[in-house]
Amino acid sequence: MRIRFQLATFVFLRTILNTAHRMVYPFLSVFARGLGVDIASMSLLMTVRSLIGSASPLFAPIADRRGRRFGMLMGLSIFTAGMGIVAIHPSYWTLAVALILSVLGKYMFDPAMQAYFGDRIPYGQRGTALAVTEMAWSMAFIIGVPVMGFVISKYTWSAPFPILAALGVIAFIIIWRMIPHEDEHHEPVANSRDGYRAVFKSIPALAGISVAMWASAGNELVNVIFGVWLEDSFGLKIAALAGASAVIGISELSGEGLVAFTTDRLGKPLALTIGLVGNALASILLPIIGTTQVGALIGLFFFYITFEYIMVSHIPMMTELVPSARATMLSLNVTGHAVGRALGAFLAAIIYQRFGFVFVALLAVVFNIAGLLALRQMQKQS
Repeated sequence: MRIRFQLATFVFLRTILNTAHRMVYPFLSVFARGLGVDIASMSLLMTVRSLIGSASPLFAPIADRRGRRFGMLMGLSIFTAGMGIVAIHPSYWTLAVALILSVLGKYMFDPAMQAYFGDRIPYGQRGTALAVTEMAWSMAFIIGVPVMGFVISKYTWSAPFPILAALGVIAFIIIWRMIPHEDEHHEPVANSRDGYRAVFKSIPALAGISVAMWASAGNELVNVIFGVWLEDSFGLKIAALAGASAVIGISELSGEGLVAFTTDRLGKPLALTIGLVGNALASILLPIIGTTQVGALIGLFFFYITFEYIMVSHIPMMTELVPSARATMLSLNVTGHAVGRALGAFLAAIIYQRFGFVFVALLAVVFNIAGLLALRQMQKQS
């Protein structure tokens, strides 16, 4: 019962972090207009955010050394500081700092949380448990982003940041009270280098990290551009873009539900294969049926449900590749996602502006195929 309560609580806490992370995508044009910059400048910020996120292994192994609780509290402190900077002085440069700090905080918090449950939940049940925590990713789009869209439309582009800073403080207090200081399930490691060495010596671990990189690169191509694409194609405004985000969130929640019911039964590698193939097919379908507003939303629904199936099938598999350095392994997996997102964010605006959305979708297919090849290599070496 205690674990179930904690899982539910972490859905709420991670929804806060994920809302800050995800609200930039649908409102990219809105933020750009509010700051007086172009889309390319905002895309550059997204690229920098992802590249900075790739440095998370420098910080996340703190959870292996100092404990899972300490890692989560440190992540929340960094996140809250980032939100507070924009709340105090809204500008392009404070937004840049906020994006950097929030992603560092998130990428410190998430591996510590995943390691916390990995320490306590048997591998055969871990897919279902972590799928529950991943509901926060979709809840950010179902609830968090529409709420922030309402706040932006009523006030200004920077209005969400003081709200998120206050919620960060609340999240810190909850973790402080809920997670015990003494942790009988985790034996702290004395040296981070041992954890890095164990991961980098494991070919399956490196192949698994590359799956994360390729899948996230394909997803980020569409993430960065879908709000701009919908606005350019159909003239959608803030409220409609928030509604589109809710549709995407519902699709991701459906993906998480599918993982919870199927991944442990099918086996993680097979489930991950299904997700990668499905996402490649959804990428092909997206520009074909996206000639109407309804078709575009249906296409996005299938694109995001398959990507979420990839993500939530992948995480529990990664938790067991290097059990002796679980948080370090998970933080390096986050690096794979971050590098992939940086690659996708860098290419998205360039390809969209020069060649159009069709080529954005086709490149997403290529990245999914690369992910399938990496998964095959991981299975051969396991």
